[in-house]
Amino acid sequence: MHRSVVRLAVNANFSRQKLIEKVVRVDHAGELGADRIYAGQMAVLKGSSVSDIIKGMWDEEKEHLDTMERLCAKHQVPPTIFAPIFSVAAYALGVGTALMGKEGAMACTVAVEELIGKHYNSQLKELIDDDPNEHKELLDTLTRLRDEELHHHDTGIAHDGLKAPMYDVLKSVIQTGCKGAIWIAEKV
Repeated sequence: MHRSVVRLAVNANFSRQKLIEKVVRVDHAGELGADRIYAGQMAVLKGSSVSDIIKGMWDEEKEHLDTMERLCAKHQVPPTIFAPIFSVAAYALGVGTALMGKEGAMACTVAVEELIGKHYNSQLKELIDDDPNEHKELLDTLTRLRDEELHHHDTGIAHDGLKAPMYDVLKSVIQTGCKGAIWIAEKV
């Protein structure tokens, strides 16, 4: 009987650590991607009517990335092996959408942050279902990041993101790419 209780405790701790690794690794990849998207957009739109807005969101994303890097170190979670590829792809997405003008850049923000808000919500649910007390610090951090990402979403809408040419197609392409990156980063 005692061995089975110990085995259950070991399995629960292993499962909990795997959950933390998955959450931290994928969120680090996401914040790296956001940092690179805004870097690409600023390379094109610096000095434009939206550069201060983009810079403000980019500054928050830099803080988010720093937070996730600290969580990676704390939980001994290596970044996804695809981080260099994600970084280049995100920068290209930032440049590409900025070349469409402020509406394109803001459409990118709306599309990404809508999906990321939902993603953070599913992670929060997973962590709460596992053990809200054990994950309190991580839950508080992810809740703050989610709320700030949703503010970026609203900022994108307020600055004509929904008016981008072919918005629905652009949103679909961006969100499909993000879903693929999330799926990969959760694994490796």
